[in-house]
Amino acid sequence: MPSRLIVSRELADLFRQLAHADRLRLIEELRHGEKDVTTLGLALSLPTSRVSQHLALLRAHRLVEERRDGRNHFYRLAQPFIADWILQALPLVDIRARLEEAEHIDAARALWSAPAPNSSH
Repeated sequence: MPSRLIVSRELADLFRQLAHADRLRLIEELRHGEKDVTTLGLALSLPTSRVSQHLALLRAHRLVEERRDGRNHFYRLAQPFIADWILQALPLVDIRARLEEAEHIDAARALWSAPAPNSSH
């Protein structure tokens, strides 16, 4: 089954890109639309150089897209449903760590499920 092997390898590569807490947080932060590097760094309490490195990796794997406006770089999710997909994975974490970290999981679920500020949804 060569096609299964190819797809399995592609999925494994995707999971490797998502296997970092900062990159997951970046995806979550971009779920409501594009943001610039400085805004992302402030929102996540990360240095802009670190944010830029993660975004470059996500861009190289076609998970985010970049738009330049002068010296500013704006990023958005290439496939916005990936943020929902990550949210749907929270029950897997919930099952593993419910006793020790229930409040953290519940807080993340509430935050990540919240509509965008200024959203009409």
